[in-house]
Amino acid sequence: MRTRGWTMYWAFDWVWGLPLLVITITFHIYMFVMMEKKLIRRPRGRRVLRSLPEYIAPLALIGLGAALLHGIEASAWAALYVLVGALPDPGEAILYSLNAITSYGHAEIFLAQRWRLLGAIEAMNGLILFGLTTAFLYAAIGVARAPAQS
Repeated sequence: MRTRGWTMYWAFDWVWGLPLLVITITFHIYMFVMMEKKLIRRPRGRRVLRSLPEYIAPLALIGLGAALLHGIEASAWAALYVLVGALPDPGEAILYSLNAITSYGHAEIFLAQRWRLLGAIEAMNGLILFGLTTAFLYAAIGVARAPAQS
């Protein structure tokens, strides 16, 4: 596609971006399921009220895990930017990626013009990932609030 003197190879952006989008979503869901299985005790037997630390600690750990997951996923996008030559410096790539995946967007860093659609695909990925995070945290709070059963 040719536009005002420069060429955008959008097909390549989709070819690189969509597989990474699917990988990060799959990874995100898998890790949240694992965190919930390991950190949230399911009610069994006789009902007993949970103490405040029993309620808050697992949710805080899941929140920390969510932040780490988003950082790992942004790092994967940053690695892609360096790999395809969209950004030359890994430090700038991670800063750009964190801005894109969170839709914060305040860093004065820009992808090479031919890769700009890839940044928009990452922002779309970020919206999906943060939506999944919200859904999983909401579900984990519901399970954690349920009275424990012994």
